[in-house]
Amino acid sequence: MADVKKKATRESYGEALTALAEKYPELVVLDADLAAATKTGIFKKAYPDRFFDCGIAEANMMGVAAGLAASGKIPFASTFAMFAAGRAYEIVRNSIGYPGLNVKIGATHAGISVGEDGATHQCNEDIALMRTIPGMTVIVPADDTEARAAVEAAIQHQGPVYMRFGRLAAPILNDPATYKFELGKGITLRDGKDITIVATGLMVAEAVAAAETLASEGIDARVINIHTIKPLDDELILKAAKETGRIVTVEEHSVIGGLGSAVADCVTAGCPVPVTKIGVNDVFGHSGPAVDLLKEFGLSAENIVATVKRVLGK
Repeated sequence: MADVKKKATRESYGEALTALAEKYPELVVLDADLAAATKTGIFKKAYPDRFFDCGIAEANMMGVAAGLAASGKIPFASTFAMFAAGRAYEIVRNSIGYPGLNVKIGATHAGISVGEDGATHQCNEDIALMRTIPGMTVIVPADDTEARAAVEAAIQHQGPVYMRFGRLAAPILNDPATYKFELGKGITLRDGKDITIVATGLMVAEAVAAAETLASEGIDARVINIHTIKPLDDELILKAAKETGRIVTVEEHSVIGGLGSAVADCVTAGCPVPVTKIGVNDVFGHSGPAVDLLKEFGLSAENIVATVKRVLGK
């Protein structure tokens, strides 16, 4: 996939906010002194009167966002995932989730692919934290096209939304001319009968690459992109469980509480089949080049291929 165009979804986030600002005049953007990194600086330059830098005070920023939402605005509160989901969790839960306010959280620099910033900034727990908040929608786009569509879908959705964006450039898999984003609906990228690979975010491209390798070896793997972790597309997951009998989940997140846990909950209740999780295995990350770290932690097409073969007894 070396020839495929790549772009970090955090860049897509900043560009999408700016592109949609005229269409949605109630849209405002907040940041916690990280506008250059979260790419909300693009919006700030174009719409300075609708941008609020709250400084290094993420919990306070969430409170400000709650107040803006209560007054009729559509605020996008932006910072690193570690600070949005971690440092500000109590405010997100009690001031945004509990009253069901129309706040959108743009969390960038999530997962192991933050790279050299190390364990303190590699948030592998945010999906788990956010999906436990009642009424919170959780979105993890796979590429530039999906990220842009997700931002507009979040604007159109009434209620709190958590969006997870990456630092590392991701392959652009979807054609913007034909792509359709629908909250709570997964996308079957490749059909297959032997096993299902369910992926999200940066791992979707790895899942597609793994399926291509498996196909060359006679293994027919279905690939599903779950961009909305909550609400989960139970219907699509259960259909895959019934038709393929085995599921492997892949996520740049802890194996505890994220996509894998959501899928396991779904099939346990509706169609019990073996679910094998690929993710960060209850350990902290460490500093290093993002691409090297992804391979080290098994977040690669090669490890997906090896895992599928093991699950199938091949």
